[in-house]
Amino acid sequence: MSKNSQHTPMIQQFLSIKSDYPDMLLFYRMGDFYELFFSDAEEAAKLLDITLTHRGKSNGKDIPMAGVPYHAADNYLARLVKNGHSVAICEQVGDVNAGKGPVERKVVRIVTPGTVTEEALMEAHQENALVAISSNKQGYGLAYLELASGRFMAMRLADRETLQAQVNRLHPSEILLPENTELEELFPRFTLQLRPQWDFDHESGLHALKQLYQTHDMKGFGVHESDAFISAAGALLSYVKHTQKTTLSHIGPIRIEQLDDYVHLDANTRRNLEIDYHPEGDDALTLCGYMDGCSTAMGSRELRRWIKQPLRQRTILNTRLDAIEALLDSAQLDTLQSELKRIGDMERIITRISLKTARPRDLVTLRQSLEALIDIRQLLQQHSHNALQNICQQINPHTDFIQLLQQAICDNPPVIIRDGGVIAEGYDDQLDELRRISTDAGQYMLDFEEQQQQESGINGLKVGYNRVHGYYIEVSKLHSDSVPEHYIRRQTLKAVERYTTPELKQFEHKVLSSKEKSLAWEKQLYDQLLDKFSPAIISLQETAVATSTLDCYANLAGKAQLHKLKRPKLTDTSELKITQGRHPVVETIQPTPFEPNDLTLNEETRMLIITGPNMGGKSTYMRQTAIITLMACVGSFVPAEHAEIGDIDRIFTRIGAGDDLTRGRSTFMVEMSETANILHNATDKSLVLMDEIGRGTSTYDGLSLARASAVHLAQVNRSFTLFATHYFEITQLAEQLDNTANVHLDAVEHDDSIVFLHSVKAGAASKSYGLQVAALAGIPSQVLTQAKKQLKLLEQGHVDVDPVQISLFEQQEAEVSEIEKKLKNMDPNDLTPRQALDFIYQLRSMLK
Repeated sequence: MSKNSQHTPMIQQFLSIKSDYPDMLLFYRMGDFYELFFSDAEEAAKLLDITLTHRGKSNGKDIPMAGVPYHAADNYLARLVKNGHSVAICEQVGDVNAGKGPVERKVVRIVTPGTVTEEALMEAHQENALVAISSNKQGYGLAYLELASGRFMAMRLADRETLQAQVNRLHPSEILLPENTELEELFPRFTLQLRPQWDFDHESGLHALKQLYQTHDMKGFGVHESDAFISAAGALLSYVKHTQKTTLSHIGPIRIEQLDDYVHLDANTRRNLEIDYHPEGDDALTLCGYMDGCSTAMGSRELRRWIKQPLRQRTILNTRLDAIEALLDSAQLDTLQSELKRIGDMERIITRISLKTARPRDLVTLRQSLEALIDIRQLLQQHSHNALQNICQQINPHTDFIQLLQQAICDNPPVIIRDGGVIAEGYDDQLDELRRISTDAGQYMLDFEEQQQQESGINGLKVGYNRVHGYYIEVSKLHSDSVPEHYIRRQTLKAVERYTTPELKQFEHKVLSSKEKSLAWEKQLYDQLLDKFSPAIISLQETAVATSTLDCYANLAGKAQLHKLKRPKLTDTSELKITQGRHPVVETIQPTPFEPNDLTLNEETRMLIITGPNMGGKSTYMRQTAIITLMACVGSFVPAEHAEIGDIDRIFTRIGAGDDLTRGRSTFMVEMSETANILHNATDKSLVLMDEIGRGTSTYDGLSLARASAVHLAQVNRSFTLFATHYFEITQLAEQLDNTANVHLDAVEHDDSIVFLHSVKAGAASKSYGLQVAALAGIPSQVLTQAKKQLKLLEQGHVDVDPVQISLFEQQEAEVSEIEKKLKNMDPNDLTPRQALDFIYQLRSMLK
């Protein structure tokens, strides 16, 4: 780019504003378009598939330009934000008719992946979290904000593993980190914003928090002045103020998450249990997808928070279970769910009202939602259960706002306030008068036209209007001699002449100024209307939270009714007891009936060693145990006839593995790293799923590592462990360790095929059925035949088997078979002693 002085005033203005936002795309408002110039235009043209044009020159070269329509900007912003880009929105803030030079413009807000609040830019059922991370001598601090709802949370973290686990749980849209930090390498798959070190200043962060809540200190929030997350919270607030450029009165009180209150799930466990992600990308195949049938978007987000962060607090869990039971016992569940469907995303609408970015239809949706809450409260008042009565008391329909919105906003307003027609007739006398002038213009034109025809005697005379020339009188050139003298020529066309008169000019000024005044006054009334909500923002947020909680209860009750789920018994003892347990997702998607199974883990039996054929159901059995436990810790009914769930602090899984090529780690290295993490961190209150440890190395090494890991889990960690293996030698541990037992998945062999029964039986499996499973997978028959021969040799003690041995073995088998045929066809009484002796020698030779 050349120096600004070589550019037009408009491009100079663009470059001046752009210099403050070098790392962002600048949407520069020009009339009905947002334009982009130079490299911004080239990048946007590629990302958005829009036309790249040119405007003016720089250093003799054309200046690239691309633009998007103002009214469709959200669609383009959504695509940019989804790809991790940030956009500075530069609006025209000055008077277009003020004089020479470009109209005054400034950046009014910045749209980033973690700070969006517009409906079109976010997933309705997913949280959009902004995370900031800092550290000090005590450990790591994490603060996160869901700007669209105002939820503000913080946590203290002891180590990197816990930090990574929490970031994976939150799956933030954007992470703020200080520049020159080593933490950047921990989050390669997330959108990172490296902020200046001074944004993470501890004292500045503490001051920002006290200023936000207007307090002398933060003790009342449970914040210690030495907490590492204070720096992160300060950086987060600074970033949000910078991007939103407005007050943040909707941000709720900061809450400190005590990690001991929750069941800890690391990233591997979340992936292996397919809690909120499935490799096929289908949400319906995840636990969240199975459990989430909420009627509202905010209820859906709340439920997914529950699922991704299961609780250990029995009081809260039993409250949820009581509420579900009360709804199931009533006859109003269907009615309640139907009423909840009338409610929009109040949580995010309230935020947009607070930020002054709410659109007219947001207000209509809010009014309709509050109206629905009146009926919902009447339903809840019929329930005597404490959990539902508490929800009833927390829901405030705000009838005053219902009445205000009924009076202020028309039933079907336009999408944006700019075009007017949003404020209802009768709400404001001044607006009604300004609108009347515009509305009466059409009739005035008809009356004026008729009057001019009579006065001039020109029957073809017409009165018209266009945006360029305003109001005019149009006369055919055939009648130009009859035009009155007081007509003033305005425009000459091929066949007609256009005129105006002093009276018409006066009317035009009145009408056009009334339209302009009408739109300006309507915008001012709309802003005043939004301001009227400010004192009630917190109360409205509390109502939205209570409504989303009620939606979760109703949804979980509906799921229990639909899928025949039962209430779990939450105990403080060390046990897991499941009768006729099922895997909820597998049961839903598979076409055949699901085979339920039992499980008991307690002080006497800490570990179950699970054997059985591949595809026999070992992994499903293990996963369903974890998922039933997790669902109970969400406060949901579970897929089992009976379940007693003790206090579980963590769920670990070591299931499957793959190379981590980006870090240069082999499958075996990944497997051992995950195993080490479990052995170091599992406690006697942890549930551990170990599937096929040791597969990534040689047989003897793998067997040794698997056996040693099992012994350590049973004797040192003393965790509740499900240990699936194909090493039959490990089943001997059940005889050597007093807290270990064998179970196996049953199967029946028929000819060369296998039927999986998927039922869990006591004791170890008798064989693995590997060749039968290979046949089901489509392995060529020649390969299977060769494998069977090699297996037979291995079973006879031949460890090193090569093709020559297999060929000799085949020859011997053929000879033995021939001798057997001869023996069957002979009467032993016909054999001479010599013949009998020859047969014996031949058989002995073959058997050797």
